[in-house]
Amino acid sequence: MRLVFSPFPRVLTLGLGLVLSLAGCQKAFVPTASLSTPTDIPVNTQLAPDPTAEATIAPYRARVDQTMNEVIGQAPVALEKGSVESSLGNFVADLTRTQTSAVYGKPIDLGGMTSGGLRNPIDKGPITVGDVFELMPFENEMLVLTLSSETVKELFDYAARVQNLSVANATYSMRNGKIESIFIGGQPFDINKTYTLAISDYLANGGDNMGFLKKALKVEQTGLLARDAILKEIKAITAQGKPVTGSLDGRVKVLN
Repeated sequence: MRLVFSPFPRVLTLGLGLVLSLAGCQKAFVPTASLSTPTDIPVNTQLAPDPTAEATIAPYRARVDQTMNEVIGQAPVALEKGSVESSLGNFVADLTRTQTSAVYGKPIDLGGMTSGGLRNPIDKGPITVGDVFELMPFENEMLVLTLSSETVKELFDYAARVQNLSVANATYSMRNGKIESIFIGGQPFDINKTYTLAISDYLANGGDNMGFLKKALKVEQTGLLARDAILKEIKAITAQGKPVTGSLDGRVKVLN
Protein backbone atom coordinates (compact mmCIF):
# COMPACT_ATOMS: atom_id res chain seq x y z
CA MET A 1 0.00 0.00 0.00
CA ARG A 2 1.36 3.40 -0.88
CA LEU A 3 0.26 7.00 -0.91
CA VAL A 4 1.40 9.20 -3.78
CA PHE A 5 1.46 12.89 -2.94
CA SER A 6 0.95 15.39 -5.76
CA PRO A 7 3.29 18.39 -5.91
CA PHE A 8 0.20 20.59 -6.18
CA PRO A 9 -1.35 21.99 -2.95
CA ARG A 10 -4.38 20.29 -1.48
CA VAL A 11 -4.22 17.41 -4.00
CA LEU A 12 -3.79 13.86 -2.74
CA THR A 13 -3.66 10.99 -5.22
CA LEU A 14 -4.52 7.55 -3.81
CA GLY A 15 -2.48 4.51 -4.76
CA LEU A 16 -4.04 1.47 -6.40
CA GLY A 17 -4.10 -0.52 -3.16
CA LEU A 18 -6.17 2.12 -1.40
CA VAL A 19 -8.57 2.32 -4.34
CA LEU A 20 -9.10 -1.43 -4.18
CA SER A 21 -9.62 -1.36 -0.42
CA LEU A 22 -12.19 1.39 -0.72
CA ALA A 23 -13.94 -0.68 -3.39
CA GLY A 24 -14.21 -3.59 -0.97
CA CYS A 25 -11.48 -5.72 -2.53
CA GLN A 26 -9.36 -5.57 0.61
CA LYS A 27 -10.00 -4.75 4.27
CA ALA A 28 -10.59 -1.13 5.11
CA PHE A 29 -7.50 1.05 5.25
CA VAL A 30 -7.31 4.23 7.29
CA PRO A 31 -4.41 6.46 6.19
CA THR A 32 -2.32 7.91 8.99
CA ALA A 33 -0.49 10.45 6.84
CA SER A 34 -1.60 14.06 6.96
CA LEU A 35 -0.98 16.98 4.66
CA SER A 36 1.19 19.84 5.82
CA THR A 37 -0.23 23.33 5.89
CA PRO A 38 -0.65 24.41 2.24
CA THR A 39 1.25 27.40 0.97
CA ASP A 40 -0.57 29.60 -1.54
CA ILE A 41 1.73 31.02 -4.21
CA PRO A 42 0.06 33.66 -6.40
CA VAL A 43 0.90 33.35 -10.10
CA ASN A 44 1.50 36.81 -11.53
CA THR A 45 4.04 38.82 -13.48
CA GLN A 46 6.28 39.03 -10.41
CA LEU A 47 6.83 35.28 -10.51
CA ALA A 48 9.84 34.70 -12.76
CA PRO A 49 9.53 31.92 -15.39
CA ASP A 50 11.45 28.76 -14.69
CA PRO A 51 14.27 28.60 -17.27
CA THR A 52 14.17 24.80 -17.51
CA ALA A 53 10.42 24.74 -18.04
CA GLU A 54 10.63 27.54 -20.59
CA ALA A 55 13.32 25.69 -22.54
CA THR A 56 11.19 22.53 -22.54
CA ILE A 57 8.05 24.32 -23.73
CA ALA A 58 9.72 26.55 -26.35
CA PRO A 59 9.87 24.08 -29.29
CA TYR A 60 6.23 23.02 -28.73
CA ARG A 61 5.10 26.64 -28.55
CA ALA A 62 6.93 27.40 -31.78
CA ARG A 63 5.28 24.46 -33.51
CA VAL A 64 1.81 25.47 -32.31
CA ASP A 65 2.37 29.08 -33.37
CA GLN A 66 3.54 27.94 -36.80
CA THR A 67 0.44 25.76 -37.26
CA MET A 68 -2.06 28.32 -35.97
CA ASN A 69 -0.58 31.15 -38.04
CA GLU A 70 -0.78 29.22 -41.32
CA VAL A 71 -2.89 31.19 -43.82
CA ILE A 72 -5.41 28.89 -45.53
CA GLY A 73 -7.69 31.36 -47.28
CA GLN A 74 -8.74 34.93 -47.97
CA ALA A 75 -12.05 36.58 -47.13
CA PRO A 76 -12.77 39.71 -49.22
CA VAL A 77 -15.65 40.53 -46.87
CA ALA A 78 -16.19 39.50 -43.25
CA LEU A 79 -18.53 36.56 -42.59
CA GLU A 80 -20.64 37.41 -39.57
CA LYS A 81 -23.39 36.00 -37.39
CA GLY A 82 -26.89 37.37 -37.35
CA SER A 83 -30.49 36.51 -36.58
CA VAL A 84 -32.84 34.74 -39.03
CA GLU A 85 -30.15 34.44 -41.73
CA SER A 86 -26.45 35.28 -41.73
CA SER A 87 -23.47 34.95 -44.06
CA LEU A 88 -21.46 32.97 -41.51
CA GLY A 89 -24.39 30.72 -40.58
CA ASN A 90 -25.16 29.93 -44.22
CA PHE A 91 -21.51 29.25 -45.00
CA VAL A 92 -21.00 26.81 -42.12
CA ALA A 93 -24.40 25.10 -42.48
CA ASP A 94 -23.71 24.48 -46.16
CA LEU A 95 -20.27 23.00 -45.56
CA THR A 96 -21.50 20.77 -42.75
CA ARG A 97 -23.72 19.11 -45.33
CA THR A 98 -21.23 18.93 -48.22
CA GLN A 99 -18.17 17.95 -46.20
CA THR A 100 -20.11 15.38 -44.16
CA SER A 101 -21.60 13.97 -47.37
CA ALA A 102 -18.08 13.50 -48.75
CA VAL A 103 -17.11 11.42 -45.71
CA TYR A 104 -20.48 9.65 -45.47
CA GLY A 105 -20.30 8.61 -49.11
CA LYS A 106 -23.92 9.47 -49.89
CA PRO A 107 -25.93 12.66 -50.40
CA ILE A 108 -27.42 14.20 -47.26
CA ASP A 109 -30.66 16.14 -47.44
CA LEU A 110 -29.99 18.86 -44.87
CA GLY A 111 -27.21 20.48 -42.87
CA GLY A 112 -27.61 22.58 -39.76
CA MET A 113 -25.65 24.86 -37.44
CA THR A 114 -26.80 27.18 -34.65
CA SER A 115 -25.29 30.63 -34.17
CA GLY A 116 -24.36 29.66 -30.60
CA GLY A 117 -21.92 27.09 -31.96
CA LEU A 118 -20.05 29.75 -33.95
CA ARG A 119 -17.96 31.69 -31.47
CA ASN A 120 -16.17 34.18 -33.73
CA PRO A 121 -16.77 35.75 -37.14
CA ILE A 122 -14.40 35.23 -40.05
CA ASP A 123 -12.85 38.66 -40.42
CA LYS A 124 -12.03 40.31 -43.71
CA GLY A 125 -8.53 39.43 -44.90
CA PRO A 126 -6.31 36.36 -44.47
CA ILE A 127 -7.86 33.36 -42.72
CA THR A 128 -5.55 31.30 -40.51
CA VAL A 129 -5.92 27.90 -38.87
CA GLY A 130 -6.10 29.75 -35.56
CA ASP A 131 -9.08 31.73 -36.84
CA VAL A 132 -10.95 28.49 -37.45
CA PHE A 133 -10.13 27.25 -33.94
CA GLU A 134 -11.55 30.50 -32.56
CA LEU A 135 -14.64 30.10 -34.73
CA MET A 136 -15.16 26.46 -33.70
CA PRO A 137 -13.24 25.69 -30.47
CA PHE A 138 -15.20 22.52 -29.69
CA GLU A 139 -14.29 18.89 -30.39
CA ASN A 140 -17.73 18.18 -31.85
CA GLU A 141 -18.21 15.32 -34.32
CA MET A 142 -20.53 15.52 -37.30
CA LEU A 143 -23.33 12.96 -37.21
CA VAL A 144 -25.87 11.92 -39.80
CA LEU A 145 -29.40 11.66 -38.44
CA THR A 146 -32.31 10.04 -40.22
CA LEU A 147 -35.42 11.96 -39.20
CA SER A 148 -39.12 11.37 -39.59
CA SER A 149 -41.11 14.08 -41.33
CA GLU A 150 -42.61 15.02 -37.94
CA THR A 151 -39.14 15.68 -36.50
CA VAL A 152 -38.09 17.62 -39.60
CA LYS A 153 -41.17 19.81 -39.13
CA GLU A 154 -40.07 20.37 -35.52
CA LEU A 155 -36.63 21.37 -36.83
CA PHE A 156 -38.10 24.11 -39.02
CA ASP A 157 -40.56 25.17 -36.33
CA TYR A 158 -37.54 25.64 -34.05
CA ALA A 159 -35.67 27.61 -36.75
CA ALA A 160 -38.63 29.97 -37.20
CA ARG A 161 -39.27 30.37 -33.48
CA VAL A 162 -35.73 30.79 -32.15
CA GLN A 163 -34.13 32.22 -35.31
CA ASN A 164 -30.63 31.01 -34.46
CA LEU A 165 -30.46 27.97 -36.78
CA SER A 166 -29.04 28.03 -40.30
CA VAL A 167 -30.23 25.19 -42.54
CA ALA A 168 -28.51 24.02 -45.73
CA ASN A 169 -30.27 22.82 -48.89
CA ALA A 170 -33.62 24.21 -47.79
CA THR A 171 -35.72 27.34 -48.07
CA TYR A 172 -38.67 28.27 -45.92
CA SER A 173 -41.03 31.11 -45.21
CA MET A 174 -42.38 32.18 -41.85
CA ARG A 175 -44.82 34.63 -40.39
CA ASN A 176 -44.76 35.84 -36.78
CA GLY A 177 -42.25 33.14 -35.86
CA LYS A 178 -44.29 30.30 -37.40
CA ILE A 179 -43.52 28.20 -40.47
CA GLU A 180 -45.73 28.65 -43.54
CA SER A 181 -43.85 26.69 -46.23
CA ILE A 182 -40.79 24.45 -46.51
CA PHE A 183 -38.80 23.33 -49.55
CA ILE A 184 -35.95 20.81 -49.28
CA GLY A 185 -33.63 20.35 -52.24
CA GLY A 186 -35.98 22.50 -54.27
CA GLN A 187 -38.93 20.19 -53.61
CA PRO A 188 -41.93 20.79 -51.33
CA PHE A 189 -41.59 19.20 -47.90
CA ASP A 190 -43.12 15.70 -48.02
CA ILE A 191 -44.80 14.43 -44.84
CA ASN A 192 -44.49 10.88 -46.15
CA LYS A 193 -40.68 10.92 -46.39
CA THR A 194 -37.76 10.62 -44.03
CA TYR A 195 -34.84 13.04 -44.38
CA THR A 196 -31.17 12.94 -43.43
CA LEU A 197 -29.49 15.75 -41.51
CA ALA A 198 -25.78 16.48 -40.99
CA ILE A 199 -25.34 18.13 -37.62
CA SER A 200 -22.91 18.17 -34.68
CA ASP A 201 -23.17 15.61 -31.90
CA TYR A 202 -23.78 18.43 -29.40
CA LEU A 203 -26.94 19.54 -31.19
CA ALA A 204 -27.97 15.97 -32.00
CA ASN A 205 -27.93 15.23 -28.28
CA GLY A 206 -30.30 18.10 -27.51
CA GLY A 207 -27.93 21.06 -27.19
CA ASP A 208 -29.35 24.56 -27.72
CA ASN A 209 -32.77 23.22 -26.69
CA MET A 210 -32.98 20.90 -29.70
CA GLY A 211 -34.15 17.91 -27.70
CA PHE A 212 -36.47 16.84 -30.53
CA LEU A 213 -33.40 15.61 -32.46
CA LYS A 214 -33.03 12.81 -29.92
CA LYS A 215 -36.05 11.24 -31.62
CA ALA A 216 -33.91 10.47 -34.70
CA LEU A 217 -34.78 7.15 -36.33
CA LYS A 218 -31.10 6.48 -36.98
CA VAL A 219 -27.83 8.06 -35.81
CA GLU A 220 -24.58 7.48 -37.72
CA GLN A 221 -21.11 8.63 -36.75
CA THR A 222 -18.72 9.97 -39.38
CA GLY A 223 -15.48 10.58 -37.45
CA LEU A 224 -15.39 14.09 -38.95
CA LEU A 225 -14.96 16.96 -36.51
CA ALA A 226 -16.99 20.09 -37.22
CA ARG A 227 -13.80 22.14 -37.07
CA ASP A 228 -12.07 19.87 -39.58
CA ALA A 229 -15.05 20.23 -41.92
CA ILE A 230 -14.55 24.01 -41.86
CA LEU A 231 -10.80 23.69 -42.42
CA LYS A 232 -11.33 21.30 -45.36
CA GLU A 233 -13.89 23.59 -46.97
CA ILE A 234 -11.70 26.68 -46.73
CA LYS A 235 -8.65 24.83 -48.06
CA ALA A 236 -10.67 23.37 -50.94
CA ILE A 237 -12.00 26.81 -51.91
CA THR A 238 -8.47 28.25 -51.78
CA ALA A 239 -7.08 25.38 -53.85
CA GLN A 240 -9.55 26.39 -56.58
CA GLY A 241 -8.14 29.92 -56.51
CA LYS A 242 -11.36 31.34 -55.06
CA PRO A 243 -11.97 33.63 -52.08
CA VAL A 244 -13.94 32.50 -49.05
CA THR A 245 -17.37 34.12 -49.16
CA GLY A 246 -20.75 33.75 -47.54
CA SER A 247 -23.98 35.37 -48.57
CA LEU A 248 -27.55 36.07 -47.58
CA ASP A 249 -29.23 34.13 -50.37
CA GLY A 250 -32.84 34.46 -49.28
CA ARG A 251 -33.24 30.90 -48.03
CA VAL A 252 -35.39 32.35 -45.23
CA LYS A 253 -38.32 34.55 -46.16
CA VAL A 254 -40.04 36.55 -43.44
CA LEU A 255 -43.63 37.36 -44.38
CA ASN A 256 -45.45 40.40 -42.99
